[in-house]
Amino acid sequence: MKFEGTYVAMVTPFDKDQNIDEEGFRSNINYLIDQGVDGLVGAGTTGESATLTHDEHQKVIEILVDEVDGRVQTVAGTGSNSTSEAISLTKFSADAGVDAALLITPYYNKPQQHALVNHYSTVAGACDIPIIAYNVPSRTGSDIAVETAVELAKIEGVDALKEASGSVDKVSDIYRALCREGLEDDLDILSGEDSLTLPLMAVGATGVISASANIDAKRMVLMVNSVLNDDYTRAFELHYEMLDVIRALFIESNPVPVKTAMNLMGLPSGPLRQPLCEMLDDDLEILKKALKESDLI
Repeated sequence: MKFEGTYVAMVTPFDKDQNIDEEGFRSNINYLIDQGVDGLVGAGTTGESATLTHDEHQKVIEILVDEVDGRVQTVAGTGSNSTSEAISLTKFSADAGVDAALLITPYYNKPQQHALVNHYSTVAGACDIPIIAYNVPSRTGSDIAVETAVELAKIEGVDALKEASGSVDKVSDIYRALCREGLEDDLDILSGEDSLTLPLMAVGATGVISASANIDAKRMVLMVNSVLNDDYTRAFELHYEMLDVIRALFIESNPVPVKTAMNLMGLPSGPLRQPLCEMLDDDLEILKKALKESDLI
């Protein structure tokens, strides 16, 4: 399966009683599709998956598939630090009808590089659905090495890598290594760092899984499409238009600022779940200033 363009790592909106706001989630889905996104990710890190119960996790995925109804690609977050649990979530998502699964590297366990290959190979072998491996060492404690990414490209069913190590050099090295082995068409690279999407695409990435697109999807879509169409002049303009907002959205742990921004914009979001909590006042003022200067509030 080809992964290209703008995918949104959606927040999970909650009501005042901390229940999933189904109506709000459906509204956000339609809002983002209207903005021209290529795919939507439910129950990922931005969706506070770590605090969702198994039933809630499944509910988010079912709502996503139902409301999208084939209009864009759907991706379910199904990663776990237990391979068997990742298989269970991925199988459920495949049965629910999602187009692909996003699997974060097992966290806390710190598996060895060959263990990471075994993990993804085991899940792919057990589940008939395209898999996006997700590398975010700042949250998991393990980093997919360049050589490991090449091995992932050889696994049937592992079709993409969301790369959030924060290094343009890393993506350059992965793409070059894939090309040297003729595997560049077997593993799409997606940016997992919104502020680096433009430079990462310049060195081989095909798109982004974006948290900031929850609030500024239109510009992210335009920027990504500009790169795909080799219009780097327009892409640069859009990159710098979005940069202050993107930086403000990561001034505290994701998804704290993005949910705060959505509430300020009147988009369904609601409260955070503990252990996350409201932003510090100084950071909130920085976020508000960035949103106002970008005409988002």
